[in-house]
Amino acid sequence: MAVSPAVTTLCENSNEVFLDVAKLLLTYADNILRYPNEEKYRSIRIGNPTFSTKLLPIKGAVECLFEMGFEEAETHLVFPKSASVEQLKLIRESIAAERDQRLHGGQSVQPAAQGAAASASASAPASAPESSAFASSQPVVQPPSQPPSLESSMSFFVTLQSNFQHVMMYENPELQRKARSCIPHQQMSSAAERKLKEAKEADPECKLGMEEFLVLELLSWFKQDFFSWVDCLPCSRCKGRTQNSGSLSPTPDDLRWGAQRVENHFCQSCQLSTRFPRYNNPEKLLETRRGRCGEWANCFTLCCRALGLEARYIWDSTDHVWTEIYSVSQRRWLHCDSCEKSCDKPLLYEVGWGKKLAYVLAFSKDQVVDVTWRYSCKHPEVLSRRTKVQEAWLLHTINGLNTTRQQSLSPERKKELTERLLVELVEFISPKKPKPGELGGRNSGSLAWRIARGETRKDTGTSTQAAEYVFTPTEKEKRDCLLHVRYNAAKDQYCRVSNNSEVIQSWDQCVWRKESVFRKVEEDWQMVYIARTEGSSTGRISWKFDFSPVAMKMKSVSIMAGSQTFHSGKVCWHLQAGQITTEFTGDGKMQSFQSLSGSSELVVVAELSGGESWQHSQLFRQSLKEPEQSSLEILIHLEDA
Repeated sequence: MAVSPAVTTLCENSNEVFLDVAKLLLTYADNILRYPNEEKYRSIRIGNPTFSTKLLPIKGAVECLFEMGFEEAETHLVFPKSASVEQLKLIRESIAAERDQRLHGGQSVQPAAQGAAASASASAPASAPESSAFASSQPVVQPPSQPPSLESSMSFFVTLQSNFQHVMMYENPELQRKARSCIPHQQMSSAAERKLKEAKEADPECKLGMEEFLVLELLSWFKQDFFSWVDCLPCSRCKGRTQNSGSLSPTPDDLRWGAQRVENHFCQSCQLSTRFPRYNNPEKLLETRRGRCGEWANCFTLCCRALGLEARYIWDSTDHVWTEIYSVSQRRWLHCDSCEKSCDKPLLYEVGWGKKLAYVLAFSKDQVVDVTWRYSCKHPEVLSRRTKVQEAWLLHTINGLNTTRQQSLSPERKKELTERLLVELVEFISPKKPKPGELGGRNSGSLAWRIARGETRKDTGTSTQAAEYVFTPTEKEKRDCLLHVRYNAAKDQYCRVSNNSEVIQSWDQCVWRKESVFRKVEEDWQMVYIARTEGSSTGRISWKFDFSPVAMKMKSVSIMAGSQTFHSGKVCWHLQAGQITTEFTGDGKMQSFQSLSGSSELVVVAELSGGESWQHSQLFRQSLKEPEQSSLEILIHLEDA
């Protein structure tokens, strides 16, 4: 009988502990085998007291469930109908044989140091949250006695388990072969070799290697030619616009491919529901070739492994996922985000997107690594947010996972992994400084389940912040006692009408403050607007005008702003002038305010909130087919102070 690494780990427990948890595991397995059509026996609630106190803390117990075929499904572990019953029997028989041996007074029948051969082929895809937080399969010893909360520790532990188990799918030779058949790998390799040669000729000291150029080719192909982003699918009947209206029940085929959740994209026009299964199996994603960041990172990481790149899947607790590639020439891991077509820009999320990072973990076939510190230049802030589990618990848990997974590795490979980890730890000590390419907002996908093909500020590399722009009257505007500004969302440009129609490109180049907002372009619907980023309860954007440098003050203000809300979404507009704050409606009509006269400063503010989706509060919604329509217009008459 093949040795299971999970059962091997389970056997390291004392006799009393082993026999107690074995009884529970065998009960779970036997119920499924005896009653294969009873759904209640295929689901284990994570918060169940029996699970949380008698199984979760025991070394090797949860791993056995994952090796049997159980998958993570939010608050439960489930045994899907697509899982292998033969694999379940295999693990069950291994546990039963060990139990029988111990009950008869014999020694453990499981060699303590045997490896992890069995679990790789048997692992079923984990059901993920929207950002596809997969998970693991080898873990932990008894956690420290006082974690922040037992429920929090359990949830985090299952996430680790599920991710670590899922990445073993990428090692399936047949699946890698299928992925390679989709990739123009010969053309990519030739292009990478040519560009590497050109780089070496241009700079003999070039430290780059084949991995870097190959992954750049893969990123470009994956985003431009292979995968597509899904916000809401077009109606399958009329091809019209749909809205995400909750969930539908998954079919057996959906469950077969790891889609525990199916979105209902509902068409208001013809009242038809278009199904969007959130597939978590990369083999299926090679066929569908669409999704959000979870599907993108899942399929892209498989493609990397299929081309022989050493890759790992990166899970971010603030709801995003991506990939890392190991560069042999540079002896370090490189950040790669297929949604953004970005490489080696690790501060993109914290600095560019404004994400409040807490836990960022890397999962590969060999190990789990806490890589949070690579993605942050604000280490003290991040540390203050790491409250889900104790740091000692997390370190202890990760070490347990890695020890079990690496049992079958050669001494040379273990040494290599240790040396790499030491290099990473040294890298993490000193926070990085942002590079120009890391300063812009998101280009595609939102922070979680999100945002299709959005445009953001064009990063010139010369400015660290697009915000904090202040409109100050020019000499012409001072002479004319008038400052007149328009913004056109379709063209994404400002026109300073009162200054010889000066044009300024990009929505955030004239912004005073912005928080959790981005410009969204819907290519399918030919619409554009500004919305808040998903995962943020509010978004805020403002424009500032200061007349004091030219010794002037406001005589009157007229403003037109367009905003639109859906369901319970809200947009609140107001003007701030000194100590005075005045609200106004964003109904697309020009409104005048005499009460603000006399002030030398004006701030126009919009706040977005509410709704069931980030789309339910929008600024400047406009058709790309109507490029001459103004979305925002501010007319300020001035007088001497």
